[in-house]
Amino acid sequence: MIIIVLLVGLIGFQFWSSRKRQKDAQDRLAALHPGVEIMTNFGLYGTLVSMDESENTALVEIAPKTIVKLHRQVILKAVEQPEPESEVAPEVSNSTDDEPKFGERTTKKPTRKKPESNN
Repeated sequence: MIIIVLLVGLIGFQFWSSRKRQKDAQDRLAALHPGVEIMTNFGLYGTLVSMDESENTALVEIAPKTIVKLHRQVILKAVEQPEPESEVAPEVSNSTDDEPKFGERTTKKPTRKKPESNN
């Protein structure tokens, strides 16, 4: 009885994961339209010019006036443009001590204190 329950659970998990992969693939294809920057399975970045559903091909511009014809299934995803980071002012330390912070490199050589003699 336990074996049957495990077998049904395994089959259910495989069915669920395959449906999830199909939905993800449909969502990726829905995001592809001319003008979108894409990445292929082999790491080639470019701008999608057109897609031909009947021939299962896509035209991708990889450089100005350089268009390559690819199989549609090698398109991995549409690349989202990163948002520009706001410039943060560098932290200014107002400390008056000459000691470097932990891990800070200095060009100044350390000075040694001479031991005081008790004579």
